[in-house]
Amino acid sequence: MPYELSAHWTYPTAIHAGAGKIGELPRHCAALGLRRPLVVTDRGLAGLPMISVALAAMSQAGITAALFSDVQGNPTDSNLEAGIAAFRAGGHDGIGAFGGGSGGGGGKLIPLMARQTIPVWDLEDIGDWWTRADATAIYSVIAVPTTAGTGSEVGRAAVLTRSADAVKKIIFHPRMLPSVVIGDPELAVGLPAALTAATGMDAFTHSFETYCVERFHPMADGIALESMRLIKENLPRACADGADLDARMKMFVAAMMGGVAFQKGLGAVHSIAHPLGAIHDIQHGLANAVILPYVVCFNRPVIEAKVAKIAHSMEIEGGFDGFLQWLLEFRDILGIPHRLADLGLTAADADEIAAKALVDPSTASNPRRMDVEDFRRVYLAAVRGDLDLA
Repeated sequence: MPYELSAHWTYPTAIHAGAGKIGELPRHCAALGLRRPLVVTDRGLAGLPMISVALAAMSQAGITAALFSDVQGNPTDSNLEAGIAAFRAGGHDGIGAFGGGSGGGGGKLIPLMARQTIPVWDLEDIGDWWTRADATAIYSVIAVPTTAGTGSEVGRAAVLTRSADAVKKIIFHPRMLPSVVIGDPELAVGLPAALTAATGMDAFTHSFETYCVERFHPMADGIALESMRLIKENLPRACADGADLDARMKMFVAAMMGGVAFQKGLGAVHSIAHPLGAIHDIQHGLANAVILPYVVCFNRPVIEAKVAKIAHSMEIEGGFDGFLQWLLEFRDILGIPHRLADLGLTAADADEIAAKALVDPSTASNPRRMDVEDFRRVYLAAVRGDLDLA
């Protein structure tokens, strides 16, 4: 029986969601006036049928598209430079960004920077730095998320690693928001269970950290709560049966909701995960998933009441302790390692990780104030698997 759940939203941008929606890609290109788009994705997705099918569909519609896939899991400035060179050489007029934080997020940076005369680092998400860009020189993006994790398809920023010092920077401009999003759950059917779990936990972390941030933003809070509920119900299903289109569709929605909500702010999970990705190229969602319970325990003195509300919304009994126990069991069901040591990380990295985490933009909105020693302690606890941090 064909899967029939479908939707068309305009919040926060035009979102076309449902099985088979990728077939509308040529129509959306034409509506935006794109005749020579550059399809950007990462190396892992480049050889999958979804990319060749998309390119063939555009060709049949008279749209001349090319493929750029020199993007690693944690995009770097060298990836961006190569993408800009390909964009200029092909005379392209827009981007089709396929993927999550790599192809999707990295893909948004190419149309931002292709005609700028300033370095990308001048557009770091600090104050009004985004006004330094020539807004008239930014090309349109159609985002096609293939993993339910980053929510990059509804974001106005992207994370880029500066190779010189292995530091991740958040680059921001309002016009980085894609003009159109195509959310087709069929594109995720072939994703491995481990990647499904890691990206899904990335989405959960976005929503959890957002809800715990001490800022007044009830819209973000409501969106975050529903996102977490959807992930609780659907991520195990998507991992157990990759062809479960209902679970895939709802995970896409949950990840998008997390991407909308976390404009309120994030926290120390991301502060630590960012340098781990930059230094060791660890998949971002996996890093978040492993670190999350340790930051939850560290933050407990200031988030216990909020976590109790999260638990109630998710129909988990036992308040904070019940939520923590559920989280540990949930990770176990998904095959998420308990310790950073299980990812090959050691105490030797503690000083560097702590120093870089302290200056990460997410640190400012962590609900409990942290210094470099706090980050060092949380990191070492995560390496060992020790949750005694409050």
